[in-house]
Amino acid sequence: MKLTFLGAAREVTGSSTMLSACGKNILIDCGLEQGPDIYENCDCPVNPADIDCILLTHAHIDHSGKIPYLVANGYSGPIYSTEATRRLCSIMLLDSAYIQGLEAEWRNRKAARAGDPPYTPLYTIADVEKTMPLFSTCSYGEQVKIADGISARFIDAGHLLGSASIELTITEGGKTIVLLFSGDLGNVDRPLLRNPVKPRFADYVVIEGTYGDRSHGERPDYVGQLTEIIQSTLDRGGNVVIPAFAVGRTQEILYLLRIIKERQLIKGHGDFPVWLDSPLAIEATHIYTDDMTEYYDAETLALVEAGINPISFPGLRLSVTSDESKLINEDKTPKIIISASGMCEAGRIRHHLKHNLWRQECTVLFVGYQTEGSLGRILQDGAKTVKLFGEKIAVRARIETLRGISAHADVGILLDWLGSLSSAPQRVFVNHCSDDVCDVFAQTISDRLGYRTLAPYNGAEYDLAADRLTAPGNMVKIKKEIAAARNQAAFERLLLAGRRLLEVIEKNRGGANKDLAKFTAQINALSDKWDK
Repeated sequence: MKLTFLGAAREVTGSSTMLSACGKNILIDCGLEQGPDIYENCDCPVNPADIDCILLTHAHIDHSGKIPYLVANGYSGPIYSTEATRRLCSIMLLDSAYIQGLEAEWRNRKAARAGDPPYTPLYTIADVEKTMPLFSTCSYGEQVKIADGISARFIDAGHLLGSASIELTITEGGKTIVLLFSGDLGNVDRPLLRNPVKPRFADYVVIEGTYGDRSHGERPDYVGQLTEIIQSTLDRGGNVVIPAFAVGRTQEILYLLRIIKERQLIKGHGDFPVWLDSPLAIEATHIYTDDMTEYYDAETLALVEAGINPISFPGLRLSVTSDESKLINEDKTPKIIISASGMCEAGRIRHHLKHNLWRQECTVLFVGYQTEGSLGRILQDGAKTVKLFGEKIAVRARIETLRGISAHADVGILLDWLGSLSSAPQRVFVNHCSDDVCDVFAQTISDRLGYRTLAPYNGAEYDLAADRLTAPGNMVKIKKEIAAARNQAAFERLLLAGRRLLEVIEKNRGGANKDLAKFTAQINALSDKWDK
């Protein structure tokens, strides 16, 4: 019995772990990396055709996004998941293939001009179409035999519709062990979904630690926050523009907006329009409302049983085509616009920002994490101008963030989930978190729960039967990429500071000569220091 850590080892994305047991090779998740590598990746130890089955915790691309690549290269076994995960993958993987196709066209135009070899995407839409029939769906709590000596049980992880922790019971050589993969664990008391189900027993645990070094704090009043932002913006005659991830976060925001509409919390604006402008988000929203009661929390289930759509309401308008999207900004009625991508790096949201950022009566509301260097983070950090489609856009709109809303468990929830085990596991493996957080969270588990922990590197191998690490994995960082990413983020902050300085200078126009001379001397001294 051996575990090989192939992805999200001391990194946040690209989840993938290989279990070799009972003569079978079983892959738990197979995600795309999103963002720069921290460590060199190790190759999968077997060919795709030699993988016997895949167990998928949930549909997010950093957990599912490389499965069609395996299929394109010979994989033909079953993919076990929940039904909701299968349905979401049917649209998310197609969207991923479409985006890769567009990127390939762009790269190949550049390659042709430069005389470089052509670029081939990881997979195509045809590969996704070959992938979907391989899905075999399971219900929560169902014990599923996936091979002789190996059974799996999916447990509600509360992170995304259909997300699961996966419990594997393995019997080999007369020895039985229980191996538990947390998948991505959800925050508690969120709209739509139940809280993560706590496990009962495990000999070994692989746990995510995205927020293993921090607490979300007390649960904020999401409805109250959102109501204040909408009311003040509509009162000014502006639009509320919400960049939102198409699957998960968009549906949570729709749930909150339904409550606001139902309770008539917004005064003086009647049935104000809410535009959902993202084809992927619209398809995902249809899936959320399509007989998915198995995955809802009690409050949402009660709404459904009462004949109420939990994420629909009067005034909700859907924009599918690009022409429909363009018309949204031609309509001067104050409105809410929800669009992707969530970090403003691509998609229709950039057009809405172009039309609304310069208007001081508007608000841009962030409802999800914004990574360093992304346009969303640059706006959050106070940029006064940004460039969109080659045009300089002044940032006069209010920039707001919905506090406390997160799809991931914080350190307290993670420890509570792990501490519910009836006895201490032989080992806890920490993954799906940044390099420094891995060490912090592993130490926290050891200190607080007394469990033996390990934060494995990419390519690390662990013999479960002998309970020992047999290969340490790749411990060498990609220094150039790390330095480049950090330098870019630091330089962005420097630029913002420079823009702020120019604003301060302008505010001192007409000031006393003595004060202006002193200010000038200070700036010149600072410039001399750094003009190397």
